[in-house]
Amino acid sequence: MRYITHFVRFIVGVLFIISGLIKLNDPIGFSFKLEEYFSEPVLNLPFLEPFALWLAIAVCIIEVILGVMLLVGYKTKFTLWSLLAMLIFFGFLTFYSAYFNKVTDCGCFGDVIKFTPWQSFGKDVFLLVLTLILFIGQKYVTPITKGNTPLVISVLSLIGCIAFVHHVYNHLPVGDFRAYKIGTNIPEGMIVPEGAPPPKYDYHWKFNVNGKEEVFVTQGDYPKVDGEFVSFDTKLIDPGYTPPIHDFFIEKNGESYFDEMMDKEKLLVVTSYRIDKSDKEAFKAIKKVTDKALKQGYTVIGLTSIIEQAEQIKKDYELNFDFYFNDETTLKTMIRSNPGVITLKKGNITDKRHFNDVDKLQLH
Repeated sequence: MRYITHFVRFIVGVLFIISGLIKLNDPIGFSFKLEEYFSEPVLNLPFLEPFALWLAIAVCIIEVILGVMLLVGYKTKFTLWSLLAMLIFFGFLTFYSAYFNKVTDCGCFGDVIKFTPWQSFGKDVFLLVLTLILFIGQKYVTPITKGNTPLVISVLSLIGCIAFVHHVYNHLPVGDFRAYKIGTNIPEGMIVPEGAPPPKYDYHWKFNVNGKEEVFVTQGDYPKVDGEFVSFDTKLIDPGYTPPIHDFFIEKNGESYFDEMMDKEKLLVVTSYRIDKSDKEAFKAIKKVTDKALKQGYTVIGLTSIIEQAEQIKKDYELNFDFYFNDETTLKTMIRSNPGVITLKKGNITDKRHFNDVDKLQLH
């Protein structure tokens, strides 16, 4: 039992540290996922949405610290009970989202590893079983050394996590695993390869048969039913192939400017998923860098989800470029900064910067 406990202790500790660090690298992205859980269609806890970022940071740090405490053997009982509580809580969330198909990705490992809802729940069950094994072999989960070394390591880990999250929050994630990372060609990322599997749907046809409503399911063909047609609905059963970038567009007044902008040799894009939630003072620095870019022959545009708000910010800060429409979720995915700046060459992302670092933007 001793060796089994040591092995399980290592696996659980390392997995918690990796999971926590991956999310800690992108706390804003994880906070978006928590907001999705708190929204009305899922848990209906809208009062928690304003605290999503702080909760995301806290959860990530706790994951890492508990993993470290387990490995070094500090406060064993407290650590094991805390791990158990977290796994039960997240097990409930992942089961709920899987059973009711509410959240398609739990965000357990950020954008590095994508899990389906049932895979996420299975992962939590697996870790729960391993944690129960640790409870059984609890007497073997001892400190790695005598004295205060386990405490010192735990405290240093906490300080390191706080410093790391402070850096990525005020700049950008150290590792970018999203579809819009530097080096990505946006038009190429939207291509669906020839022969790629298409999405599959079940068609639910409702008929009135002899005064009773009945539903007939087909793969698309109109069913041969001796009755009066009432309605039909579709249900996605297989999404098929989805390109890495499938939700990007540039529109204004109902007209698409995508092809025109993706053909630009020098394009600078200022993104703000919601102007009303942005750091307004950041537009002073953005004004300087965009004016500089315009003098160097760049085409400069803004992308936001509410054009009306953009017109006011353009006037307030004397911005010399126009805003175009894009989806809020897409803009959140493109860059973890509100506002943020991105440069492109023929649709290829060459640089992206947090508003705190716009003066470091590489203009090619």
